[in-house]
This record gives sequence, C-alpha cells and structure tokens, in this order.
Amino acid sequence: MSMPSLRAVDAPADETSRIPPQNLEAEQALLGAILSNNEAADRVTSFLGPEHFSEAVHARIYEAATTLIRMGKLASPVTLKTHFENDQSLKEIGGAVYLARLAANATTIINADEYGRAIFELAQRRKLISLGTDVVNESFQPDIETSVRDIIEKTEQALYGLAEKEQFGKGFERFGASLAKAIDMASAAYQRDGHLSGISCGLSDMDEKMGGLQKSDLIILAARPAMGKSALASNIAYHVAKAYKSEYQPDGSQKVLDGGVVAFFSLEMSTEQLATRIISEQAGIPSEDIRRGKITEDQFQRLVDISRELQALPLYLDDTGGLSIAQVAARARRLKRQRGLGLVVVDYLQLLAGSAKKAAEGRVQEVTEITVGLKALAKELNVPIIALSQLSRQVENREDKRPQLADLRESGSIEQDADVVLFIYREDYYLQRLEPHVGTPEHQDWQEKMDRAHGKAEVIIGKQRHGPTGTIELQFEGKFTRFSNLAREDHLPERFG
Repeated sequence: MSMPSLRAVDAPADETSRIPPQNLEAEQALLGAILSNNEAADRVTSFLGPEHFSEAVHARIYEAATTLIRMGKLASPVTLKTHFENDQSLKEIGGAVYLARLAANATTIINADEYGRAIFELAQRRKLISLGTDVVNESFQPDIETSVRDIIEKTEQALYGLAEKEQFGKGFERFGASLAKAIDMASAAYQRDGHLSGISCGLSDMDEKMGGLQKSDLIILAARPAMGKSALASNIAYHVAKAYKSEYQPDGSQKVLDGGVVAFFSLEMSTEQLATRIISEQAGIPSEDIRRGKITEDQFQRLVDISRELQALPLYLDDTGGLSIAQVAARARRLKRQRGLGLVVVDYLQLLAGSAKKAAEGRVQEVTEITVGLKALAKELNVPIIALSQLSRQVENREDKRPQLADLRESGSIEQDADVVLFIYREDYYLQRLEPHVGTPEHQDWQEKMDRAHGKAEVIIGKQRHGPTGTIELQFEGKFTRFSNLAREDHLPERFG
C-alpha cells in the first residue's frame, strides 16, 4: 500500500525557492515504528522532539504518541484516533486511515534510531538555513543601532546554541532527571580525592569551605589594589589546568576526570606578564628578578625546564583590552567548542564593557548588564567563572579594613548576581604603612604585630549560596606571587629534642 504524498519534494530549478532539506519517508517510517512497537520511542526521545519534524502533522502525531507512552499508555492508531478527530490537516491526507497506514508500513524497531538521527540532522540543517537567511537579511538592511560586530556575535551565539543543543536552552526538565544529576555529582564527590563536588582550586582550606569550584557558579574575587587578587586567580587557574585529566568514552565523547581547560581573560596584564608570574611561582624565583635578568645560570636553566613542563598546559590566555561582555562570551563559547572548557577567569570585571546602550544609561546599568551576562554565561557553558573586582575606597576610611559586601563597587548588581563573593585581606600590607619610629615602645608593639601578620593572607567568604561564610587563612609569598596552604601550629609535626 503506497503512502499518500504530502507535498512535492523535488526542488525547483530556481535556487532562491529551493525547499529546505527534509525526508518525509523517514518521518513516516519512524512514526510507523513507534505506533507498531512503542519501545521504538525509547530509542529516540532522548534527542528527538516534535520540533524536529518538517511536516507539522507528523510533529503532532509524534508529540501525542510520546505523551501517551510517557503516561504508561498504549500509543496506536486506535488510541491516537480520538486525539485527531478534529485535526483538519490530518483529515486532508486520510485521517485515521493515514495513522493505520503509518503502522502498516512501519520500519523495524532496529532502524528507529537511524531514522531518528536522520530527522534530527535535517532539522539542524533547516535551522542553519534559517540562521543564514537572517544574517543575509540583517546585512542587507543596515540598522543604525546594530553594528556588524553585533550581528557576528549574535550569529556565533546562535551557532553555539545549535552545537550545544542538549546542554543549554532545553526548557523544563523533570525533577527525576535533575535528581539523577545530583546523585551523579554526589557519587563523583565521594570517589574524588578530597571529596569535592566541584573542581579543586589547589588550596585545601578553600576547597574544604567551598567544596571546590562549582559548575555554573559566578565567583567574585574582590580586593583593594596590591592585595594579590590577580596572583590568587592565576594560582587557581594554573592548578586547574595542571590537574586536567580526561578520557575518551565509547561513544567518542571526552569525559573530564579532574581539573579542566582554562580560559583566562587578562584585561589588565599582558599574557607575557601573566606567564612570568606563573613561571616565578613554579620555579621559586622572584618575578622581579626574572624581569630584570637578575638570575644565575642555574636559575635560568630551572626557568627553561619549568617552561618546557608548562608548554602542554591547557591554559589559554587572552589579553585583548576593552573587551565587551558579548566578546568574552563569544570567545569562551569558541574555546569550549574547539578545546573544551572547565573554568573561565576574568581579570577584572570593571575593565569589561557592556553594550553601547547600557553604557549610555550609566556605569551602574552597564555593570549590571556585565554581571548578569557573566552569570548567564556560567550557566550556558556549565563552568565556574571567576571574575575579579575592585573595591571602593571606603575600605581605607575604616579602622578595620577587612572588606565587606557593601564595599563592592556598584555592589547591588555584583552582590545579587554572584553565587560566591570572596575578599582578600592582608594585614601586613596596612601595618607596613603605620611603622612608628624605631626604638619607641610603639615600634616594639608594631613589630610584634608585623611578625604575626607577615606572609599571611585572609580569604573572606562574604557570600556563598550553597555553603558557609567565614575566613580562610593562607600563606602569601609576595616575591613569588604565590598563595599556599598555611602551615598552622596544630598541623605541624611534633618537635623532639
């Protein structure tokens, strides 16, 4: 029995009126397989939706059938008949008889997945054609408010959305599916060293307090100048990249076992300066000596050896100045698509630009757009984003100069959109500027305070959506721009003698 023809599928000679790619026979075969054996639906529903069918009637049949199957009911020409009694489009091609013919001409369940993939691929091609048409139309009709860069970034985002179809913008998700992901995360944390649910930042006390760097989190790292926020960010970025391990799965995908590929947007320092800091930290040679060439032959050889070890590090640096939030998003998407991505660092937030429209409305509105954009990007890419931020000068006017949430510049949007807010505070920095005259009793008290504070830094967790707030003490070696775990007295081995 031959199937009725829904429409002509031969493309006209005129290129401008070509019919978008479609395969009505594959759609009919798959629907027939599902109606004759409902188990066929299990093979395709994970990736195929009604919107992927080129024929609207087929989309409605697929949606009705899969809905019945999810409810534990039988989907067959008989049970679907009542759903389509008033469907004029189906009546035009045979009504209930068309449903019966679909089942009668069904492909075997073995071929269901193959037909489903073919339907999905053609749907993606139609979306690409639509996207290309939009680009052509927007390019032919210039809009004063829309620049070429806006069109490129919008197009790249749409392309990324197609490439990451199952990761972002997929609408509502059943609680059961979310629950399974939560259990998988708990299982991974249980099996991982340190029992972390997120990516280790390389500092055990911070990891313990935060559970690692969590996917889709926007983490604000804020401090006054010279506190070491760039140093801490580069230390974390290096550790995450160094710990990167992955393995290929049977389906050809890559599963990350530890660490991650890192994108570091350095809007303040050049990539050369950033690399010098990382080499200094790893080689134990002051970065100032490296820059001025004040190193011995042995130290130079150590630098060469260290640099060879770091060559393969999956750490990608971008020092382009004046980037917009849209450009950061576009470049991060591109890196994830090409290399994978586990962490994004932005140094620093106040150097990013928003859209021209928001900039015209004022800096507060522009920063709001930036923080909202960074949080959205963290969710879209499913990676943590660490954004560094300056603090307002009001910190300097207080006796206790430990930062607070109110000290964040344009604090409303930054505090609201961040999942975690971290502050860096080094008491020795402020004590150095208060040194009394040598030989006075005040100097002796000052020296005792300096001895206690020297080489120590506090990381204050001012906000954390899914964990406690509090203070973490770290060791800071300024000449190597290096943060490390603080060796506390209660953790030191027992002394003898």
